[in-house]
Amino acid sequence: MAPRERKPALAALAVLLILVGALGATVMVMRAGNKIEVVVINDNIAAGQPIPMSALKDVEISDVKGIQFIRWGQRNDLTKNYRAATNLMPGTVLTLNQLTKGQNGLTSGKSIVGLSLKDGQFPDGLKAGDTVAAYRVGNDVSKSSSGSSDGSSGDSLGGDTSLISGSVIVQNVKGSSGDFSSGNTSVKVLVDSSVAGKLTIAASAGDVALVLVSGKN
Repeated sequence: MAPRERKPALAALAVLLILVGALGATVMVMRAGNKIEVVVINDNIAAGQPIPMSALKDVEISDVKGIQFIRWGQRNDLTKNYRAATNLMPGTVLTLNQLTKGQNGLTSGKSIVGLSLKDGQFPDGLKAGDTVAAYRVGNDVSKSSSGSSDGSSGDSLGGDTSLISGSVIVQNVKGSSGDFSSGNTSVKVLVDSSVAGKLTIAASAGDVALVLVSGKN
């Protein structure tokens, strides 16, 4: 191609590149301007608990393809028909995968167990949303560890101290008189169904202690 013939072609290419760049910039501006109003959590909510309207606030964010944000317009359905599937912290932008549908708030393989605990069986300041380890604590350690008088090894729920679960989520904490001043404290917890029976049996004997798990509350 002669030099004179190349000049119009180069000019046309330059114009085309300018148009493509302008189109790309326009698309980016349009996407940035595609704001949606979504639900943000402003309180601590334990897994399995209902989400009250008082724990919600609305913010505008840019829509992101592939993320199922809970829109502010869906808040009534949210509070009536869904519960937290995981612990929710203040500032959480709520998405569908953080929720479970239903009134009992239980996902597959999970159970709720009620405990009645005395002072010393749980840490001070225990609250909904805390993750704790549940231990079975007994008084007859020597019998369990050395075997009973007839040579048997003893009941598996005997007197030794053993971990029942290291990932128990506290649902609710309430003293028998509405505070912690007297009587036993009622603690409702969410656990794996595989350990619910063991925890229930130990709790019925008063042999359960809860320990706060560092970094998981």
